[in-house]
Amino acid sequence: MASYHYSPILFMLLALLTQLAESRLTQETFTAAFGATSKSSADEGTKWAVLVAGSKGFGNYRHQADICHAYQILKRGGLKDENIIVFMYDDIAYNEENPREGIIINNPEGGDVYNGVPKDYTGDSLTTLNLLAAILGNRDAIEGGSGKVVDSGPNDRIFIYYSDHGSPGVLTMPNHDDLYANDLINTLEKKHLMGTYKSMVIYVEACEAGSLFAGLLPEDWNIYVTTASNPSESSWSVYCPGIDPRTPSEFDTCLGDLYSVAWMEDIEIHNADSETLAQQYQVVKTRTAAGGDRGSHVMEYGDMNFNTDPLSLYLGSAANSADKLQNKGGKGSHKPIAAVEQHEADILYLRRKVLRAPEGSVKRKQYETELKDAISHREKVDSTFEEIGKAVFGDDNGTQMIKTVRSAGRPVVDDWDCFKTLVDTYKTHCEPLSTYGKKHMRAFANMCNAGVQQAQLAKVASQLCGNNFN
Repeated sequence: MASYHYSPILFMLLALLTQLAESRLTQETFTAAFGATSKSSADEGTKWAVLVAGSKGFGNYRHQADICHAYQILKRGGLKDENIIVFMYDDIAYNEENPREGIIINNPEGGDVYNGVPKDYTGDSLTTLNLLAAILGNRDAIEGGSGKVVDSGPNDRIFIYYSDHGSPGVLTMPNHDDLYANDLINTLEKKHLMGTYKSMVIYVEACEAGSLFAGLLPEDWNIYVTTASNPSESSWSVYCPGIDPRTPSEFDTCLGDLYSVAWMEDIEIHNADSETLAQQYQVVKTRTAAGGDRGSHVMEYGDMNFNTDPLSLYLGSAANSADKLQNKGGKGSHKPIAAVEQHEADILYLRRKVLRAPEGSVKRKQYETELKDAISHREKVDSTFEEIGKAVFGDDNGTQMIKTVRSAGRPVVDDWDCFKTLVDTYKTHCEPLSTYGKKHMRAFANMCNAGVQQAQLAKVASQLCGNNFN
């Protein structure tokens, strides 16, 4: 009788094939045996990701920390750098105020999340034009940066994540070219009509984030969205100095944002191959609202037909297990965290700088002036918008009219050209809107919805701002 000798490799392959035949071969087993890949299978296409931190300045440390953390999750999950496009100003890691040079953390106990992050669009190349062109895969429209775009096909899946300040109908960008909701929706519609993705998931961390999609995003574009807040409320910062769980003592700024920390710390303790988008939505919604009036209402928009997809189809495989956490604090990911409202986080940062500087020093006086100016500016802006409301709508109805929130499911404004025109009119006669000032963007939307014309606002603004801003 002939004898046959089988190599150990052949035995391993036979064992794997047997598991497959019995439907017991999980993605984890496959990844362990052959390595992670951006493709789940030949017919599922490539996973793409666009990560956007829309702010700059050390006081906004948390937004770039969020984005860097997200990159590490995607990278560990098997996505390739060629398929991950990162937009961030990149002025935090080596900022003179950073107590840990070259390092960014997103959790008080966390490790470095900055290492290895691609610098695709930084500084002046972090623009709305480049962001929308990258989403569409339009290299010809890109100005500066790496030139990397979402060159996706009909079987590909796309994940987009934005973290920064927001306002009614607008997401802030650092180079004075903010992203308006209608421009984002128009870009998503073009992408849909191009047929260059199978499904898309969008996560947005910002104040009034729901206003980007409410009444605007159809349910049949194969796009599923969750937002940190509804159309009329703030989002919240976490891991802030002086508030438990506290930042390391050397930090004067918040390290993360509540909604963002919730979804990332969730995926780091669960199996992304079995946890679904819908399940994570519920976890994040519960945790983000746990603080009551110091939390927000996580919302979902768009196509709910595929929210039973596993997270791994968009964020990568089960490589994000608990023993590989970048942020050890993630092990308590279902526990409430004390939070600070986004705009108040900016003031907290300035107060901490004052307290850290030696009393009587030049730095102390400089920081005290910065804090005083920031508070004074807020009071002036609030007062100006109240006066504009009264001048346009009358003393009795003015304040209410500029703050009125439309009923659920309606867009913040009907005429986006009018909205943009009134914003520019205010900028011309008063001043460019600061991050804080943009919280009043609803006033312009309500004016447009009420039929207020540009000339009317121009007259009022020129009179009021001539007094308030001189």
